[in-house]
Amino acid sequence: MRYSFRWRACWTIILSVSRTILHVDMDAFYAAVEQRDHAEYRGKPVIVGADPKEGKGRGIVATCSYEARKFGVHSAQPISTAWRLCPQGIYVRPDMGKYERVSARVMRVLSDFTDMLEQVSIDEAFLDVTGSRDLFGSGREIAQRIKRRIQNELCLTASVGVAGNKFVAKVASDLRKPDGLVVVEPGNEKEFLAPLAVGRLWGVGPKTEMFLKQMGLERIGQIAELRQSDLASRMGQSGAHLWRLANGLDDRMVSPEEGCKSIGHEITFERDTADAALLEATLLSLSEKVAQRLRAHCFRARTIAIKFREADFSTFTRRVTLNAPADTAEKIFPVARQMLKTLVRDGVRVRLIGVSGSNLAAAEEAKQGMLFDAVPQKDRKLAAALDDITKRFGNEAITRAALVRKKNP
Repeated sequence: MRYSFRWRACWTIILSVSRTILHVDMDAFYAAVEQRDHAEYRGKPVIVGADPKEGKGRGIVATCSYEARKFGVHSAQPISTAWRLCPQGIYVRPDMGKYERVSARVMRVLSDFTDMLEQVSIDEAFLDVTGSRDLFGSGREIAQRIKRRIQNELCLTASVGVAGNKFVAKVASDLRKPDGLVVVEPGNEKEFLAPLAVGRLWGVGPKTEMFLKQMGLERIGQIAELRQSDLASRMGQSGAHLWRLANGLDDRMVSPEEGCKSIGHEITFERDTADAALLEATLLSLSEKVAQRLRAHCFRARTIAIKFREADFSTFTRRVTLNAPADTAEKIFPVARQMLKTLVRDGVRVRLIGVSGSNLAAAEEAKQGMLFDAVPQKDRKLAAALDDITKRFGNEAITRAALVRKKNP
């Protein structure tokens, strides 16, 4: 065993020097799916998100087409702002079930090229194709094959970055969107990164970017020219980390076990509400959606969390780790409801609530980790029937009796 471990360690070192990593990122994914499925949307600004209500809507933009981005619309923007910028846009409510089905088909295409596949969100993934080069060609050739298959089989486009590590591949995939392909040859990482803005470094948000600019550091190359110890003395461990990235150094492996970190849903109410019954019914609906997505991805969640935002934008989160991983509303909702009770205050109006499951385990792994399945058999049968109905007839085909109530007042 010791001899085998040494060889495995040597092989890991070899791969870290000569790896070929791809970052595949679908272009404006939700909006692109809607344009694909509706010919009348093509070439027009499509905004996927909350109902804009002619500029009075609540919630945010989930994503938008490139035609909409020309007007200044972007993801995570308040939907009311999007309406003011682009009132002529086509506004579409998200259909997560459809997007997840398309995402699963994309991931199946990617998995045909390597077993080393790490899905990091519904529309992007890292691939380590080092071991696939003899079969499929260079990183560039594999990227071209992937792009062609996604186009031919799904009528969608993807942008791909090819590099020797995850960070550089991620940056590369974002440079020539949409339908881009950027290859960074080994040894050219520093040169490639040098002219780019410091905001492209992982971990650099608005505050850190401002701090770096106050130091006179606006380009990644300026950080790379510093001594690591000098940056670390100013910024601590984060400074040392940024120096490594600026020099194109990233030794993290592509890990199929990492994958999706959490699965969640949230909703912004049309009007701030203090209606306890509405809050609880909404929480049940969100728990159901999270449970369905967990089952669709063959996951169970060990940790359940809720997000709670009051009318003045004060935001709170609570989380509980379960005794056994869960993927049904019958297990998720009671825990979420108990957390909600600790946050609701008399007379305080609520703007947003959300539910998420994290600390995910593959469904089979979760079963093996327990002496017996903690979910009653009738709950499991109910969940299976619900999944079958929604898969065949859509998410609106069936709902719980508890959710058949008056709309938000």
